[in-house]
Amino acid sequence: MSTGIGPTSVPAPAAHNSPSAPEPRKSSMFSSLRIRNYRLFFLGQAVSNTGTWMQRIAQDWLVLSLTGSSTAVGVTTALQFLPMLLFGLYGGVLVDRLPKRPALLVTQSAMGATGLFLAVLTLTGHVQVWHVYVAAFAVGLATVVDNPARQSFVSEMVGPGQLQNAVSLNSANFQSARLVGPAVAGLLITGVGTGWAFLLNGLSFLAPIVGLLLMRARELHVVERAPRGKGQLREGLRYVAGRPELIWPIVLVGFIGTFGFNFPVWLSAYADDVFHSGAGAYSLFNTLMAIGSVAGALLAARRGTARLRVLIVAAIAFGVLEVVAAVAPELWLFSLLMIPIGVFGLTVNVTANTAVQMGTDPAMRGRVMALFMMVFVGGTPLGAPVVGWVTDAYGARVGFALGGLISAAAAVTIGLVLARSGGLRLAVGWHQGHPRVRFVPRERVAVPA
Repeated sequence: MSTGIGPTSVPAPAAHNSPSAPEPRKSSMFSSLRIRNYRLFFLGQAVSNTGTWMQRIAQDWLVLSLTGSSTAVGVTTALQFLPMLLFGLYGGVLVDRLPKRPALLVTQSAMGATGLFLAVLTLTGHVQVWHVYVAAFAVGLATVVDNPARQSFVSEMVGPGQLQNAVSLNSANFQSARLVGPAVAGLLITGVGTGWAFLLNGLSFLAPIVGLLLMRARELHVVERAPRGKGQLREGLRYVAGRPELIWPIVLVGFIGTFGFNFPVWLSAYADDVFHSGAGAYSLFNTLMAIGSVAGALLAARRGTARLRVLIVAAIAFGVLEVVAAVAPELWLFSLLMIPIGVFGLTVNVTANTAVQMGTDPAMRGRVMALFMMVFVGGTPLGAPVVGWVTDAYGARVGFALGGLISAAAAVTIGLVLARSGGLRLAVGWHQGHPRVRFVPRERVAVPA
């Protein structure tokens, strides 16, 4: 496995059994969709992701209408993320022991049931805020297993050659739903009420469930499951800690997730306090960032390989763009900067995800991806109070700039660490009249006999 950030991509582990069906060549932005099993998975996720975004909007609106409290909305969000923080690593252990497809059938069914539960209570007029809290916590518990299972199941559907393409298309799928779901939820809430948004979300999970049932098991890339035993959680942590090509991308994603992805805090403050433009500007910022994220995912799908060099450069660009946006004097310039910020933020996520998966033995992938998701998803709610305090105390521009500076500094530091561990050094020079910064192998100094 590669340990530097040079031009080579991160190879897949050798221990992997391929099915008899030949693997399609990487030739287009949507090449992994040629694989029937992944195509079923992708279509199912497109439907359920839209429903998930609908429920997120409807859930927050329902809590606000029941309590009139923004704090209660925050509690709902915290309850949904709390299980991942508490039990995420144990979920990874379970995923390594269990067959992925049956596990996903259970978790997707459970999340669909929570949507139907809220729909019934809301449509009958019996819903109370504690019902929403219970449903949010239940979704969080299902996510503990569902997240690492979905992440690691992608490689079983498409194999190592199409992994980055499939991960990238998954991200494009999710970000596209982020554009559609809230808009549909808004129409439903204003037209017929929040209960119908919950009902459609619950029913939307039929799509991935049917897709999973229609898959051909013989075309999956079989992975040997980890046997039940003691110390598997510690084994997973030791496995990651001993591999620089795994631990440092996870650390980088942790820094960026904790300090660089607190957009709800910053964008709402910019809309209200900096540009005085209200909810319309806040919606515009999020829409433009989602457009950039979709573009970033599609570009990553076209690359087809996961280079750690790309990860470091994208993370530096992401942090620098946040600093530039922080000092943008005009609303139109700030809005336009949301697009490249979305592009590079998504590039960081996809590249790190793929590099970590490709560098991990299949028998350990559930535990490693659980750690990855716990650090990335769990970092934002931990960093949000700190970033929020800085924003309240010193202003939105200082808070946004600080998040960008921390992200860029972490990327530079980790890039140098990866280069050193890979026997590389930084080379600065000129190429065809343009400055070029790259990592090259260190020159070996001959030791006299």
